Amino acid sequence: MTPYPAPAESFDRSTPVRLWEDGFAVDPRRYYEALRAQGPVGWAELAPGVPAYVVTDRRAALDMLHDDTTWSRDPRPWQATVPEDLPILGMMRWRPNTLFSDGAEHVRHRTALLQAFDLVEPHDLRERVLRAVHILVSRFGPRGEADLVNDFARPLMTLVFNSLFGFPEGEADRLNDALGALMEGGEASVQGEAEYGRYVMDLIGAKTARRGDDLTSRLLDHPLGLTTEEVTWQVFLTLGAGHEPSTNLVSNALSRILGNPAYYSTLTSGSRTVRDAVLEVLRHETPLTNYGVLYARKPLSFHGAWVRAAVPVVVSYGALALFADEGQGGTHDPRDASHLSFGAGPHTCPVKHEGLLIATEAIERLTQWLPDMEPTVPRDRLTWRPGPFHRSLVSLPVRFTPCTPDRPADPTAPSASSQTGARA
Repeated sequence: MTPYPAPAESFDRSTPVRLWEDGFAVDPRRYYEALRAQGPVGWAELAPGVPAYVVTDRRAALDMLHDDTTWSRDPRPWQATVPEDLPILGMMRWRPNTLFSDGAEHVRHRTALLQAFDLVEPHDLRERVLRAVHILVSRFGPRGEADLVNDFARPLMTLVFNSLFGFPEGEADRLNDALGALMEGGEASVQGEAEYGRYVMDLIGAKTARRGDDLTSRLLDHPLGLTTEEVTWQVFLTLGAGHEPSTNLVSNALSRILGNPAYYSTLTSGSRTVRDAVLEVLRHETPLTNYGVLYARKPLSFHGAWVRAAVPVVVSYGALALFADEGQGGTHDPRDASHLSFGAGPHTCPVKHEGLLIATEAIERLTQWLPDMEPTVPRDRLTWRPGPFHRSLVSLPVRFTPCTPDRPADPTAPSASSQTGARA
């Protein structure tokens, strides 16, 4: 990947805050503070020379997310002003699906998606997660060490979502690589978008030829009569939106849990639930930090900023969490444990409950089977992937007493913690 320019030592409020820099991944707080210093709506760049408004105030975010009269999700007026090879276009390009539609079309797309997921029973989803965790722990458990991003969180989501959408497990590497590149927003994202598109087209082709008990087939056969193109873009959206943020949610939660031994012990002892830990991540370190992109239908004054039409207005879920924690979130009470990680209003994530179940079940099963996991790199030295849209770890290395789901750890063997000195 081509390296980004080094971050400036300080920000000039008259220039955009560059969310595409490497420095944003390293220290997002500094960038959010620079945006916040401009007011509830700041001025930023999502890529070099590509400006956007960024909402850092909770009240402003809610006003916008609940108002589909003033604001539109359709990016085509903006899209016409940017180069076709713009790296971030893969995350923002118009497609005929629920994310980029308004009004009746949005309701139609969203209804089909909700009804397809309604047929996924919670117990069935848990079984899919359990099976995926079992497969992965069987692979790395005997080694006594693993990277919980690349050995667990990412392949876990591939296995679960491949199963839900009806694609074979053998396609895992294609999905992982394509979505990872697409989310980062750099030059590789163009190639990532193309490869992900081929992946989805192959899936649609397979399900068109032969239906199955899966989400893709249900969308193809839905009574609302979605076209093949519409189903393709629904799958493109949902598979990507389910896989990548869920991967980050699991890995971010595990990094917070394992980075605090006292906290981890409350989970493994059962005195605190894994769901609590997952909700804390959504509240404090949301996996999708800057998204929820809207566009003003016409120029307007909004919370002290003059917003032009055909310019992206991005909700900074990461900034909202930071300033709420510190009592700077507008009217939001910092003691309130609510969050906007799933959005709000008509475009609230339609499958947030399924996402929470997958993340919670995966972490719960992993910590049950490997209760003595400990990180081999301090949390403040972990590396985060670049990109304006996400909070995503490059890796999360851990060690533990070797075992598998079918073969518990040898009680006579030294524990992982007793080997710290020898293996550090």
